Amino acid sequence: MTARTRLAVDIGGTFTDLVLSLPDRTLSAKVLTTHTAPDRAVIAGTSTILADAGIDGSALDLVVHGTTLATNALIERKGARTALITTAGFRDSLEIAYEHRFEQYDLYMERPTPLVERDLRLEVPERLAADGSVLLALDEAALLRLVDVLKAQRIEALAISFLHSYVNPAHEERARDIIAAALPDLAITLSSEVCREIREYERTSTTVANAYVLPLMGSYLGRMRDGLAAIGVTCPLLLMMSSGGVCTVETATRFPVRLVESGPAGGVILARRIAALGGYDRALSFDMGGTTAKITLIDDYTPQQSRHFEVARAYRFAKGSGIPVRIPVIDMVEIGAGGGSIGRVDQLRRIAVGPDSAGSDPGPACYGRGGTAPTVTDADLILGRIDPARFADGKIALHADRARDAILSDIGTKLNMTAEEAARGIVEIVDETMASAARVHAVENGKDTAERTLIAFGGAAPLHAARLALKLGIRRIVIPVDAGVGSAHGFLDAPIAYEVARTYLVRLSLLNPDTIEDLFSDMHAEAEAVVRLGVPQGVLSERRTAFMRYKGQGHEIAVPVDAAAIDATALRTAFETTYAGLFGRIIPGLELEIVTWTLALSQPYTLPAPGPRVMGARQAVVRERRAMIESINGAVIDAPVYARTEMKPGTELDGPAAITEAGTTTIVPTGFTVHIADGGEIVIEGGFA
Repeated sequence: MTARTRLAVDIGGTFTDLVLSLPDRTLSAKVLTTHTAPDRAVIAGTSTILADAGIDGSALDLVVHGTTLATNALIERKGARTALITTAGFRDSLEIAYEHRFEQYDLYMERPTPLVERDLRLEVPERLAADGSVLLALDEAALLRLVDVLKAQRIEALAISFLHSYVNPAHEERARDIIAAALPDLAITLSSEVCREIREYERTSTTVANAYVLPLMGSYLGRMRDGLAAIGVTCPLLLMMSSGGVCTVETATRFPVRLVESGPAGGVILARRIAALGGYDRALSFDMGGTTAKITLIDDYTPQQSRHFEVARAYRFAKGSGIPVRIPVIDMVEIGAGGGSIGRVDQLRRIAVGPDSAGSDPGPACYGRGGTAPTVTDADLILGRIDPARFADGKIALHADRARDAILSDIGTKLNMTAEEAARGIVEIVDETMASAARVHAVENGKDTAERTLIAFGGAAPLHAARLALKLGIRRIVIPVDAGVGSAHGFLDAPIAYEVARTYLVRLSLLNPDTIEDLFSDMHAEAEAVVRLGVPQGVLSERRTAFMRYKGQGHEIAVPVDAAAIDATALRTAFETTYAGLFGRIIPGLELEIVTWTLALSQPYTLPAPGPRVMGARQAVVRERRAMIESINGAVIDAPVYARTEMKPGTELDGPAAITEAGTTTIVPTGFTVHIADGGEIVIEGGFA
């Protein structure tokens, strides 16, 4: 991005983070998220950070924003009153789902409730064949009769998803035109526009999710623009997407489902840049905030990508229990483990932590805002990891007595533990929860966590990174500059981008390169129309992918497509290389087929080259000393405390230590060493068996 004065805003479950990038310096801030009106915290935080910088809102060239609003609306079921119109006989597909049990041995298993209740899942006679030919014409008279139903039910948003419309969208487009003529103010979403891919249930689910949050996001983005304009900010506003790119307000308003998990995606973009700067070609991105922790595998400076994501899981972190959305997304595992995660004693008299969180209201007990449940932040405070006077740059005073009372009341007295022992139990459980999730995620992707570099950011991650690394067999930890607001920094590094997908099922032996080139040409035109809203001129970067499988398999793998070699031989070679990398072998003699093709278009982006390690050790200056309890062995230590702002490149020190900064604190246990890299990153090494 070429804008010189830029603001990034990341709304999280507990804090709203802001980063202001100026030509000569960078400022950051954290404010508590206002869940009832998220834009209120954004406007207040923006006013504060602009005042701190001594500039007016009119000086901003660009604002990049990531929000959890779409995600929260789906989780909390606070979206628009939505109806679905689908092919006659198929309205229950949304409830039948995959026809499997995601918790096989749970007799009381509950499936996620569809966003559209059955009475509002409406049918119309029409039918397309799998090749897109018309078997039964759209019954326009029957469709018009549904208008009265939509009016009577006070429907605010409508999803239209017909069978096989990913091949031929004509019936959906005609239905939209008829309904829009009768109800011009109704928000309408077509499956052929949101998710033009095979698999009826996932396509319909994605369409419904988009319709469900569309009016809410449109209203929110309108309030955001008005609020920013009121404080003099009139520059372009871009939105972070789950894919790791940014888009214009117009695109976000039309396809808000693409904003799901937009905040965590920004953090992975930051981790990718840090990995490139350090030459860490195998990395693990670790983002731990107030509500959740997110972990992503990064290989060859490229994060794992996926086209499938679940939101609003009934069993919060159980795969298969949520609402599937088929959108481009950075593949990450999300765990209910954040600073606000609540600790308790379960029925087996064990300490359990999360997945529920105290959030920002009332927040952890130590916030003094009415919270009484013990959280991870309360435990970190009791262990001496957090300075109560400097938390969130001193803007939130912490109350150690309230943290102690909460831990003793809910855990300590029940298990005959001191507050310190119970606090150690809380942090050990939350660290093991994150480590276990990371191990499983790596195995599911045919990878390992050992020998990677852990890149940790977010308000809570640097507090827990060393212990997590020990559990995962990781020997190097990197803490970026201003790690407490890492995702917001990532926003400023993300390119304007858009991805288009098309299902075109074809056997490799019957592949016609000219047909595929025509398909990619159409996809390029669609993606370019979106990207050019934010990048009017200049060359764009293109990435092509084919989702391939052996004939007879039920799922595909992503295979890169060389634009200069779209032929059966090149695609087979690319498939076998990718397949062997994932599964360790190929299956000779089986026929291949391609199911879906994707094309991603973006601003050109070049990763930074690795910088040299700064030679010539510098001594760090101890600001103060603080009693801390080490989580590994429970030893009470007198640890030196250092100010990160005073540590120049080349500085070296030995643990134990605490390194403080405005948005977080980095804990260095005994046996670890630290050096400050050329870019200011904290690099922690050693201490491993």
